[in-house]
Amino acid sequence: METLESHFYNLFGVLFFIIIYGVVLFFIPFYKKMDKKPAGVYIAFIIAFAVEMHGIPFSMYVISWLIGRNLPEGILWGHTLFHTIGYWGMYINITCAVIAFILILNGWYHIHKNYWSKETGKGVVVKTGIYRYVRHPQYTGLLLLSFGMMAEWATLPLLILFPVMVVLYVRLAKREEADMLMEFGKEYREYKQRTKMFIPFLV
Repeated sequence: METLESHFYNLFGVLFFIIIYGVVLFFIPFYKKMDKKPAGVYIAFIIAFAVEMHGIPFSMYVISWLIGRNLPEGILWGHTLFHTIGYWGMYINITCAVIAFILILNGWYHIHKNYWSKETGKGVVVKTGIYRYVRHPQYTGLLLLSFGMMAEWATLPLLILFPVMVVLYVRLAKREEADMLMEFGKEYREYKQRTKMFIPFLV
């Protein structure tokens, strides 16, 4: 337990992870108010991750209080899967983070260059870079980042917030696509038919 306790009450660790995982939002274009709710849930997710990983393990305290006894080490507040998969949770998180940052930055570069930097009505359907394979690479990246965090440091708040975030980003993607259909019509419809929404060749 001594090793795990060393993670806690570390304000620098909390701020570090919030900044590292939060900075990606600067590479996600916000062009309508409807973008703010999914982004808000993502921010809540990374704060919950950082606080329970390096701050205070709220989940353990709350659940211990509710059931009237101490929880076994690691249950529902961190390292939840350690006894099952060992350090693979950390490896999964690192892998997800690397892939996610590539998706987000590549998506930002191409969407900013070909659409967002243009004047209203002069953007084009972006089909270059990662957009050749998925229509919403940046949202895929955010969800992948979140899944990686959860794999390494699963907590009750993360388990609750993750499906909410998935639903919100799927809804946001569909609303954006409706706008793209209105703006580009047949060209976007054809692009949509041959390109997956979030995961290349799958979904």
